[in-house]
Amino acid sequence: MAGGKAKKEKTKAKVAAHAPYQGGLSFHKSKGQHILKNPLLVDSIVQKSGIKSTDVVLEIGPGTGNLTKKLLEAGKMVIAVEVDPRMVLELQRRFQGTPLSNRLKVIQGDVLKTDLPYFDICVANIPYQISSPLTFKLLNHQPAFRCAIIMFQREFAMRLVAQPGDKLYCRLTVNTQLLARVSHLLKVGKNNFRPPPKVDSSVVRIEPRKPRIEVKQKEWDGFLRICFNRKNKMLGSIFRQKSVLAMLEKNYNTVQALNLGQQGAPVDEGNGMDIMGLGDSNDDLMEDIDDDGVDDEMEVEDGDAVGEASEFKNKVLNVLKEGDFEEKRSSKLTLQEFLYLLSLFNKAGIHFS
Repeated sequence: MAGGKAKKEKTKAKVAAHAPYQGGLSFHKSKGQHILKNPLLVDSIVQKSGIKSTDVVLEIGPGTGNLTKKLLEAGKMVIAVEVDPRMVLELQRRFQGTPLSNRLKVIQGDVLKTDLPYFDICVANIPYQISSPLTFKLLNHQPAFRCAIIMFQREFAMRLVAQPGDKLYCRLTVNTQLLARVSHLLKVGKNNFRPPPKVDSSVVRIEPRKPRIEVKQKEWDGFLRICFNRKNKMLGSIFRQKSVLAMLEKNYNTVQALNLGQQGAPVDEGNGMDIMGLGDSNDDLMEDIDDDGVDDEMEVEDGDAVGEASEFKNKVLNVLKEGDFEEKRSSKLTLQEFLYLLSLFNKAGIHFS
């Protein structure tokens, strides 16, 4: 009896890992393959996308084509990017010989490594493990598209739409909202997929800002990394840390030396300096969610520093005082306040890249 039960459990696990499609195709959870099976939900996503009959639609991870079919019916053309060759064949087989086939272009490859062609709108149910890099790849795509309607893991989606003061408000939020307006469209339960994922999902609308808010990307990223290092601590406390002051002062001296060497010529701020030394701008956008109760081990008390270091510290703190930021927390600052604070630092000759 026990042996039969173990066999049954083993079979169950195997089915869960590779849930069969009606044509004999199996889906791999490890690749994020969770196919939308609810036709009403598919209709709702397409309807909320606002696709025009003249639109070129980009679909990422089309799978077996349930959403693709509706997109083809609504738009002028669908460009589907799919990494799994089995799904590519299934997709081509599904539409072969139908009036829709000449309006479907399938690109086989990893979307993160693929040069994306022109498109008006993106509609996608994506593998959740590529959520962050894909979001920023799309937002940096030129020419800018009209909007993207994307299914994300629920918590990731709520980070994108978070407002100052929300628990999930983080660096990812601010970086995304710098480039786009983001709104929540639909909650999607896990049972709408085959095989069902472990978490619920949400559909969001991402609309690139036109015109874009112009910032120097390395400067902005270095600045936000410091601010969100302890997002619930006061900015006065964060900018008193020895490590932060040392990095900013080193950068300040470098910029001053460059200015002197060029006899007042403008400094090329794209010179590759990365004072934070923390890698790519979007590699760990999710690390700063909850830092309550974390002590500032490196914090400098007033009077600890002497000489030039003390002068520089005062210079930094004066910027915070000027903008009335010393007792404010990153977790509650708006995008406009971050932009203003960065401009005050730059005006004082303090740079973050």
